[in-house]
Amino acid sequence: MKTFYAALFSLLWLSLSPHGRAASHVDMSVLGLITPTACTPLLSSGGLIDYGKISRQDLNIDKNTRLPVKHLQVSIDCTGHSLYALRMHDNREGSAMVNSEIYYGLGLDPSGNRIGLYSMTFDPTQTLIDIATQAYGTESTTAGVAWRTSNLNSINIGANSYLGFTDKQGSTAGPAAIRELISRVNIEAVINATQNLDLTTDVALDGFATLEVIYL
Repeated sequence: MKTFYAALFSLLWLSLSPHGRAASHVDMSVLGLITPTACTPLLSSGGLIDYGKISRQDLNIDKNTRLPVKHLQVSIDCTGHSLYALRMHDNREGSAMVNSEIYYGLGLDPSGNRIGLYSMTFDPTQTLIDIATQAYGTESTTAGVAWRTSNLNSINIGANSYLGFTDKQGSTAGPAAIRELISRVNIEAVINATQNLDLTTDVALDGFATLEVIYL
């Protein structure tokens, strides 16, 4: 018994002593991977969606007004087959009428009211991989840890979720390695009810976002 208490006392002394076995340093690792491939996203029409002049009388007074759907072609060209996903950053953050990662703002009117919002939707049925292969859309809300079952349903690109494509239907393995992707996207814009806006002067729609390629 005395031996047990002596051993216990020694252990406590070592754990409490400032000169015990506590390390005086800690390690840090900086990791990453430089890939020889690179991917370049391109948008038709220079990425410009122009609704022209919109008369106030064509807008609803007490409810939102949906503008005609617009289309852009998106192409992602890589120097070699690459694993990647897409997401979009709103450069007018905080101006969308609805707080959601799939809606992007159209700026503010002279009185600081939110003008409206828009979304960008990828249509896998209008998407090809490497010129001739049908694409299936997949999505991850866990930064690529897990992926939704790939299918042909339309997908809104978000600011936080990862959007990817694969050549396999019903797969949960995530995006495939792609060299060239061509897709048609739909742009849907909504204008706030005019009773919520300051329209005493011209109000310019000011949507501005950045499409980002994330290497996996």
